[in-house]
Amino acid sequence: MERIEKILIDERTIAKRVKELADRINEDYKDSKSELVFVGILKGAVYFFADLTRAVKIPAKLELMAASSYEGSETSGEVRLLHDITEPVGGKDIIIVEDIVDTGVTLKYLAGLFKSRGAKSVRLCALLDKPSRRKVDIKADYTGFEIGDDFVVGYGLDYNQRWRNLPYIAVIDIT
Repeated sequence: MERIEKILIDERTIAKRVKELADRINEDYKDSKSELVFVGILKGAVYFFADLTRAVKIPAKLELMAASSYEGSETSGEVRLLHDITEPVGGKDIIIVEDIVDTGVTLKYLAGLFKSRGAKSVRLCALLDKPSRRKVDIKADYTGFEIGDDFVVGYGLDYNQRWRNLPYIAVIDIT
C-alpha cells in the first residue's frame, strides 16, 4: 500500500505560483484580438485549471478534455483521446492546462492536434515539470514548478485514482 513520504509543495506555495502564472497569462494576452480558450486536461489538472482560470482576468472560454498515455504508473507511449472538446479552435489562441509534463508524449500529441485543427496559437501551461523523464522534445510555456523524478500526488495528481484531493503536492512511496 502506498504512503506519503513528504509534502513537496505546500498549499500556500501552490496558490502563490498559480497567481504568478495567471498574471503572466494576463500580461501576454491583454492586447490579443483572438479569442482565448483554456483546455484543461482531465482528471489531473482539474484543481490547477480551476484556480488558474479564476485568476486570469481577461475574457476566455473554458473547455475540458481527457487524454492519457498511462496505464498505472507507466506510459504506454500511445495517446488515447477519451473525451474531446466541443468548441471549434480554428483561429483561436489555445492554452492547454496540464498537471504535469512527464514524458511529454500526451502534450506533444495534443499540441499537434490543436494545430492541425487550425488554432492560431497553442501554448502549454503545466503545474509541474519533470524534465528527467522527457521522451519527446516539448517544453511548457508556463511552468509552475520543476521537480525531480519522485512519484507525486495531490492537487489533482493521483496514484490509481487516489490522493487527488490532497490540497498540497506530496511524494509517495508506491513500493
